[in-house]
Amino acid sequence: MTMLSWKIGDVKITRVVEMEMPIPYSPDTVFLKEATPAELRKLPWLYPNFVSADDHLLLSIHALLVEAPGLRLVVDTCIGNDKPRGMTGPGGLQTKFLEAFEAAGWTRESVDAVVCTHLHVDHVGWNTMLVDGKWVPTFPNARYLIGRTEFEHWTAEGDDEQQAILSDSVQPILDAGLAEFVGLDHVISPNVRLTPTTGHTPGHVSVAIESNGEKAVITGDMTHHPCQLAHPHWSPSFDSDPKAAAATRARMFAEWADQPILVIGTHYAAPTAGHVKRDGDAFRFDA
Repeated sequence: MTMLSWKIGDVKITRVVEMEMPIPYSPDTVFLKEATPAELRKLPWLYPNFVSADDHLLLSIHALLVEAPGLRLVVDTCIGNDKPRGMTGPGGLQTKFLEAFEAAGWTRESVDAVVCTHLHVDHVGWNTMLVDGKWVPTFPNARYLIGRTEFEHWTAEGDDEQQAILSDSVQPILDAGLAEFVGLDHVISPNVRLTPTTGHTPGHVSVAIESNGEKAVITGDMTHHPCQLAHPHWSPSFDSDPKAAAATRARMFAEWADQPILVIGTHYAAPTAGHVKRDGDAFRFDA
């Protein structure tokens, strides 16, 4: 898998892929039910990077490593190994994510901070790793920035799998004293801050980066696939509040449109980053 990276002033952002996911259309899909092959073909700019020739939506699960002055930050930590999940099966994943992480020139010990845009399964997994039968922090010297609103919501309302996710991927961070609960607009460094993009989950954030007059944003799951630029109202069933999520997408796409802001999609397949352009009443993605 190609290791992509981008420069925003003095900040370097590197994509480390855990897995790639082609999603075929099905009438009972839980993803984007409106994204039928017929609708996707009306958007030729999606092909071939974001939709395959056979009309499968192409997604990626990856972490983004942000190296800014005085800061090494991991944004979202994928699914992780050894964790039985509904989307992976009872045995969990066995990927070479940590090897790819090191190939990017990082070590686990070198990470200063980790931020989870929200607490879903594919954004917190490598918070921890299994060592001698125990879940321990993967990044032992990092402070893990966890949204207070997000944590309080899922602690109170999560289903059985979400409680398992909190148990093996969040609680060990709390037990180790590495967690820092933060607000929706937390400033991480002079170059990196959180910005609220709620709807997909109640405490969802994106990550804004600015250096030497250049700007980028890491979306998190306020958008899952570039087809949503053309149809911001297309919401997957796992948006906590589909109407709020759609409103957030429309608002953020309008804010980014035709601006020199590099938009890095947390689930966008390669080339993953590009610019939002106005396209009639909606938008398109120029990668």
